[in-house]
Amino acid sequence: MSKPKIALYWCSSCGGCEESVVDIAENVLTVRELADIVFWPVALDVKYKDVEAFADNEIAVTLINGSIRMDEQEHMAKLLRRKSQKIIAQGACAHIGGIYGLANLNKKGECLDKAYKEVPSVKNPKGVLPQVKTKDCGRELELPDFHDTVRSLDQVITVDYYIPGCPPNPKYIVEAVLAVLGNKDLPFGYVFAERRSLCHSCHLVDSKPQDSVINKIKRVHEWVWDPEKCFLAQDMICLGPATRGGCEERCIKGNMPCRGCYGPVENVEDQGGKFLSALASIINSNDEKQLKKIAGSFPDIAGFCYRYSLPTSLLKKKVG
Repeated sequence: MSKPKIALYWCSSCGGCEESVVDIAENVLTVRELADIVFWPVALDVKYKDVEAFADNEIAVTLINGSIRMDEQEHMAKLLRRKSQKIIAQGACAHIGGIYGLANLNKKGECLDKAYKEVPSVKNPKGVLPQVKTKDCGRELELPDFHDTVRSLDQVITVDYYIPGCPPNPKYIVEAVLAVLGNKDLPFGYVFAERRSLCHSCHLVDSKPQDSVINKIKRVHEWVWDPEKCFLAQDMICLGPATRGGCEERCIKGNMPCRGCYGPVENVEDQGGKFLSALASIINSNDEKQLKKIAGSFPDIAGFCYRYSLPTSLLKKKVG
């Protein structure tokens, strides 16, 4: 009797999600006993035609990481959706758009100009930009088209389940794959993480401010802070109040505030807006001039509050 089939694919991402698969360590033996990995370009010599040859729904589960920015990625996402019974969005980029989604604050042309003309390390005196089609030595070459915006996976195809994080916690990868292979009854859209915010499990929660305390927003490199005290109580930005738990506080235990990579908590549509609301509740001023000064000490509102979630926020992209 043949085993169920598993596939993995990598869209616009840094490779950390692929590393998180490797980090399941000896658990890969458990997965290997239950299923065959039939498509994994980063680790196996496989071709697009190999996926096309599968019957529809023949693959039991496909894990797709990375956001969607290129034609090729959209094509493969749709192809794997057709060939797979279940699709899991693996990691922050597939889940909510990821850091790549901050490119949506710029137009397509601005992104290309920055990467190929303006970056100091680039030498491109003729200002040549990538073309979808070009000719070289008599041959016509073709590249995937660069889309106008970055999208999360579920803005392109139907996604059954999500594993959040940048990178994801390996234990949730194992849990998700075994749940699908074991035909566990999970609600559509299930997220393999905690239901509540990170603050509920944070070891610094006892010092989290309940009253207005912030007079100026500070950055971690600007001063020496107390590692045994909540970052918010020390005037620093920590997205814990608006971020789903499940990361095991890896950043906070490393003396860095939460960056928001696990996405919004249950029933929250806009993670950045949720955090701004939480932040406003602990700002210690009602004076308009003082409030402007405090806001002015916030160096990059979009970069902080929507670092991972801009494509799936109410904003989604730059307008105008």
